[in-house]
Amino acid sequence: MARIEFAARDIGQPAVHAGGADALYELGLMYCTGRDVEYDLIEAHKWFNLAALRGNLDARRYRAELSREMSRGDIAVAQRRAREWLAIH
Repeated sequence: MARIEFAARDIGQPAVHAGGADALYELGLMYCTGRDVEYDLIEAHKWFNLAALRGNLDARRYRAELSREMSRGDIAVAQRRAREWLAIH
């Protein structure tokens, strides 16, 4: 959790907590490349999913690409985490 908070602070914590599509997309990029955070496709999918829900078209494309590399179980975990984030924010 600390890594997520640190990453959010780096790209503008208010933008992430407000659900800004570009900030959420940037978090997805960070997790799918391991830039400043641990490489984690589940977290990347979660952030891309949230960004896509906010209208970011690139996030939709990246989410689809990641889905081809992930198991159904991993996708389900990512979707659950996205719903949990939405319930809090």
